[in-house]
Amino acid sequence: MSDSFDLTKLIFGRLSWEAIPLHEPILIATFAAVVLGGLALVGALTYFKVWGTLWRDWFTSIDHKKIGIMYIVLGLVMLLRGFADAIMMRLQQAIAFGENAGYLPPHHYDQIFTAHGVIMIFFVAMPLVTGLMNYIVPLQIGARDVAFPFLNNFSFWMTTAGAGLVMASLFVGEFAKTGWLAYPPLSGILQSPDVGVDYYIWSLQIAGVGTLLSGINLLVTIVKMRAPGMSLMKMPVFTWTSLCTNVLIVAAFPVLTAVLALLSMDRYVGTNFFTNDFGGNAMMYVNLIWIWGHPEVYILILPAFGIFSEVVSTFSSKRLFGYASMVYATVVITVLSYLVWLHHFFTMGSGASVNSFFGITTMIISIPTGAKIFNWLFTMYRGRIRFEVPMLWTIGFMVTFVIGGMTGVLLAVPPADFVLHNSLFLIAHFHNVIIGGVLFGMMAGITYWFPKAFGYKLDPFWGKCSFWFWLVGFYVAFMPLYVLGLMGVTRRVNHFEDPSLQIWFQIAAVGAFLIALGIASFLIQLVVSYRRREQLRDHTGDPWAGRTLEWSTSSPPPSYNFAFTPQIHDGDAWWQMKQRGYKRPLEGFRAIHMPKNTSAGIILAGLSAVFGFAMIWQMWLLAGVSFVVLLAVAIGHTFNYQRDYYIPAEDVIRTEAERTRLLAKHA
Repeated sequence: MSDSFDLTKLIFGRLSWEAIPLHEPILIATFAAVVLGGLALVGALTYFKVWGTLWRDWFTSIDHKKIGIMYIVLGLVMLLRGFADAIMMRLQQAIAFGENAGYLPPHHYDQIFTAHGVIMIFFVAMPLVTGLMNYIVPLQIGARDVAFPFLNNFSFWMTTAGAGLVMASLFVGEFAKTGWLAYPPLSGILQSPDVGVDYYIWSLQIAGVGTLLSGINLLVTIVKMRAPGMSLMKMPVFTWTSLCTNVLIVAAFPVLTAVLALLSMDRYVGTNFFTNDFGGNAMMYVNLIWIWGHPEVYILILPAFGIFSEVVSTFSSKRLFGYASMVYATVVITVLSYLVWLHHFFTMGSGASVNSFFGITTMIISIPTGAKIFNWLFTMYRGRIRFEVPMLWTIGFMVTFVIGGMTGVLLAVPPADFVLHNSLFLIAHFHNVIIGGVLFGMMAGITYWFPKAFGYKLDPFWGKCSFWFWLVGFYVAFMPLYVLGLMGVTRRVNHFEDPSLQIWFQIAAVGAFLIALGIASFLIQLVVSYRRREQLRDHTGDPWAGRTLEWSTSSPPPSYNFAFTPQIHDGDAWWQMKQRGYKRPLEGFRAIHMPKNTSAGIILAGLSAVFGFAMIWQMWLLAGVSFVVLLAVAIGHTFNYQRDYYIPAEDVIRTEAERTRLLAKHA
């Protein structure tokens, strides 16, 4: 009997029927909706016979453009999940006053606000940022692909595997109840003996591997694969911000991996890195997580700054004002982002001198950021401004982000931070810069480069609807939280006794529903644009008259990006080429060497997800088997030399001639 029991534990670990939340009606209803939606999607894909295309042309693709699009799709799908959590929190706080306990039990509410933070940062913002960098950077620097194409595919699927584990926690077990940074001792084994923190650890470890490898890949691509003549100071600003972003990724994400590994050892094998016993120190975790966490904020915002630079220049019909100062400001922000992490815990007893240093550095880092705002404004000055949808997102960003920046400088003053640190003021500030900066930037980038990726513009009416719902919804949702924070209302609370506070939470809930309309408008925009794609198509290949090199290719670009490696003479490469009367050559083509698609990336990421799930539930047999198979597949892939093919010269000639004919016809 004991042998049978041990074998069962070896196979199933802690997993049992009790792990299925049958007693939670909200989760059961959600699970039913997900299953029905999944079956409907599978049925539709089967009916239209697209499984083969998805596998051959997308899932196994190592084309940086398709991988970039898949990253963006992942980010948008996870946005729906993360925003659903936000709506649930806003509703709970709007109704849970006095005798009314609301509809979310405390343990469920705690999981929701933890999952919301984790999903929005790691699985919405990061995939959107990485997707745009993946798609645009090789095109902007005149490269045919990234430096390591297979690694690109593997990185995407590892991120997807991490997102899958977070989604699995909704229906099997539960997620962490610790907040999105999982501070010990709350995340320790004594306070969190369930699997929630383990889901947190393994989803971030797996996704973190993908992010780190993607950072290495893009960093090497920018440093080593620029077109002839493109010196560093001739790179587009978006490429510069991507370079600095990936430097931060390579420097910061190993710290996250290490600190989560130490927390895992505390939970699994009884070490005491972050306990109060045997020489441990919970504050070491807080330092390490924020040494990663504050550069992470700039990992998200720097690419958005690059997008705004491209958009402002294009829609003002001018060169970017102060290119060199923009580059220097970006580099200064990159360096200073490592000198401000302690402002996240001014209240934790570091002392007056330490707090003063980090308060001053936090104020200093606002200077190069403010310089960028002035550069964009001076670019717009006396320009021929066109208020297209990407420009609307940019102008909305300028106003919103400046407000968020000013509240950030206020929080950089340690005495003020002591009052406001654990209040809703901090929540409002954080969302002010992340929504007003990162998300507005991603929406501007998606709208701006959508015609480059698909050959037709997005419908402007629904784009403007989405922008205005987002902008107004943001202010209605988060300005009340500033007020509540100044009144001393603390964060992470699911029930309040003071009825005078309720009206502010109800206003915030209205704002959340306006944002929901903004998301819905964007989804409608995608559908309407696809149905009207012939009317929205611009056959000139230059729909926004963009100034940088990616606009020199067709829309969408061919698999090989450039039939000839371009020669760069100026920072605004495409603009400069057009002034010289650039013509597509019709002869002199040679066969183009291209890497083959491979299924190894998705298989390795799937095995990683299985290994992570097994470790979460302590299913040691499955963990061991999946790890051994993972190593075998990885080693086997290294000996697979048949990963290249050639596009014959005659195919390139035919494709380029057809493009030239279309350009001449529709110019």
